[in-house]
Amino acid sequence: MNFEELVKVARKVENTTSRKEKIRLLADFFSRLNPEEAAIAARLLSGRIFPEYRDVALGVGWSTLREALSMKSTVKPLTTFYAKVTLKELVSVLEKTANTSSRKKKISYIYSLISRMSDEEIEFLLRIIFGEVRIGANIGILLETAAKLAHCKLEIVRRAYMYLSDIGDVISTAIKGGCKALETVKITLFRPVKPMLAAMAYTVEEILREHGGKTALEYKYDGVRVQVHRKGRSVKVFSRRLSDITPYVPEAVSAAEKAGADEFILDGEAVGVEGGKPIAFQEISRRIRRKKDKEKFFSRIPLHVYFFDILYLNGRDLTSLKYIERRRILESICNEECLARMTVTSNLNEASSFYSSAIEAGHEGVMAKRLDSPYEPGTRGKHWLKLKASDTIDCVIVAAEWGHGRRSGWLSDYHLAVYDEKNDRFVRVGKTYKGLTDAEFEEMTKRLLELKVAEEDYIVYVKPEIVVEVEYAEIQRSPRYESGYALRFARIKRIRWDRSPYDITTLEELEKRYQAQHRRGASGENNSSRAAG
Repeated sequence: MNFEELVKVARKVENTTSRKEKIRLLADFFSRLNPEEAAIAARLLSGRIFPEYRDVALGVGWSTLREALSMKSTVKPLTTFYAKVTLKELVSVLEKTANTSSRKKKISYIYSLISRMSDEEIEFLLRIIFGEVRIGANIGILLETAAKLAHCKLEIVRRAYMYLSDIGDVISTAIKGGCKALETVKITLFRPVKPMLAAMAYTVEEILREHGGKTALEYKYDGVRVQVHRKGRSVKVFSRRLSDITPYVPEAVSAAEKAGADEFILDGEAVGVEGGKPIAFQEISRRIRRKKDKEKFFSRIPLHVYFFDILYLNGRDLTSLKYIERRRILESICNEECLARMTVTSNLNEASSFYSSAIEAGHEGVMAKRLDSPYEPGTRGKHWLKLKASDTIDCVIVAAEWGHGRRSGWLSDYHLAVYDEKNDRFVRVGKTYKGLTDAEFEEMTKRLLELKVAEEDYIVYVKPEIVVEVEYAEIQRSPRYESGYALRFARIKRIRWDRSPYDITTLEELEKRYQAQHRRGASGENNSSRAAG
């Protein structure tokens, strides 16, 4: 299958507003592909090049692409003389591009593709590279397409996606083996699964009400999410973004080796500790991204790992068990010092006291988990709720402005966006330059320039890749931004290098927060006073 054919179907999908018609078009297209091509096509249509569980960066910025494009404009096009670029060839060449550090070779590889492409193909390739496909074929649409291809219930397809952690592999499995193959997809050691996420709560009363009057509360640790896999003497640790971070978290490996079982998958948080107190997340993230002198850096920032869930044990998938049952199993194989602090309560005062103790110990707040809840990889819902001392959301940076005065020479006024799942796009909710140190401004400028897709006057537009956690005073209605909302007094609390742009706050979630804010009067009271009832 040629890339040209994928671009044609992408245009058709983009030009229809009917969800049913999008799914029909995609199902018809995928049915003409073999499983390998279908996996590639699904990833490309969702704005990805490689599987989600592979930690591969293309390493191509706007300047590299511009040079390759300028070569095309000065050299006679090859489209007449050479065969069209196939899907397999496209990914093969992009793999080579990712695997070389030579800028000259990257330009050569990109040129070898675009020299044989039409302008429409080039435009779509650039959208893929910059993660801005935006044709309305988001993961939800593609999962429904897989269900149609396999003649399967959507919940079976979603479950398979939870375990495969890649839309390409889901589509490929649907074509290869139909519904039966999707039904038999299982959690697998050393294949990371997307972590279960939590919705926001604003009071302890709300938590108890949502969880039927009784809940399990855990300390909410401010660290790096870790998923630890062990089989015998082999241990691997994966981040929230499904990246293999084993070399950077030896403490997690050590904790796994001390556990009383040979095969398991544990979910936990690695927290930086100094003088018995947790340290800022930024310090931990610097350690995880350290390429040189890792051991020296490790001694400066020791980690403590707290496990709070278990997904798999000795060949048995535990995700469908109730939370309270999984917790008992976890306690049976882990020492108390490696367990997240937890209590089960139905008493408002006890819950409020536990929340206060978490804040006093220097943690973010609490996680509340419904006692009968299964572990649902990749989902965010009310089975898990988080109550924090301050309201924050996760945004992705889509543009930045050159600073003035003391910030001159830095990109420092960041345009913030949330994810509009319905329309598969990032929509702005405001901008801010507050919250970062000079060193972070400098590093951010370097990273944003690597992600640049365009520049206009003093604004640099970037690939939506860098996630930041943002504090705010209030969410307001605003016609100024395409989201319809604006964050009042937005301030970056920290850069979340560990998070994916597709894991950020959604527009739907922001709308719910806006409504919840007005239900409680937007009075400005903090969570600790609300928690105390």
